Amino acid sequence: MPSSFPAPARYRLLDLDADARQDPLADEVLLSLATEGPVACLWQADQGLVVPRTYTAHPGFIAVQKIFAARGWPVHVRQSGGGVVPQGPGILNLSLAYTVAGRPLDHSETFYRHLCGIIGAALLFFGIDARAQAVEGSFCDGRYNLAVGQPPRKIVGTAQVWRRMPGQSPGCQVGLAHALILADCDPATITGQANALEEALGTPRRYAADRIASLGSLLPEASRAAFLTAFHARLRDVLLASPPIGPDPHD
Repeated sequence: MPSSFPAPARYRLLDLDADARQDPLADEVLLSLATEGPVACLWQADQGLVVPRTYTAHPGFIAVQKIFAARGWPVHVRQSGGGVVPQGPGILNLSLAYTVAGRPLDHSETFYRHLCGIIGAALLFFGIDARAQAVEGSFCDGRYNLAVGQPPRKIVGTAQVWRRMPGQSPGCQVGLAHALILADCDPATITGQANALEEALGTPRRYAADRIASLGSLLPEASRAAFLTAFHARLRDVLLASPPIGPDPHD
């Protein structure tokens, strides 16, 4: 007998075109799309650095942008908060967007835990047991990093942005949660570029390469070559099987 209950909602995985996949800000399109239902994207961007808008207030920011672009590390400005993060080959991005009713503060931690839970489930398939915590000395540190080991090393960083979108019901907001996953990259190189930007902007912030880890380095050497492709596929499968958090206001 057919069930009288509706099937649970699932994320619609956005298929970015080739140009969008190279853009470190590609996920910001999800803000408008999420008014039609839960949506997600999974992608890798071109090499560069991404900063929140607060960095644009530093004297000489535009000049520093030009210098880093000439070096092959363009600096992009995102809507979410936090600090500087690298992008490039071997760094996966997962973003989720969803409409909720009420204040962002009432949903923010749940949204972070949901995002971390999806990634953590995919990591367990490869024997990597990660936990959410701050990692002092890592770039863009926050309570909802995912980390491994003791002392902890950051393997995933997260951020959020919340917006009221045109045409939404009163009291509804779209939340966009983003994860930057250090899948197969060089901690010394990406931390060095983050430090170089902070120095160029005249800030006192500096980061330590030994406070982050590339996921591939946690695996047996024989498994590393195929890890990025395998992890991308596993993360996609877990995402598509995961119901979005909370009631969908479209139901």
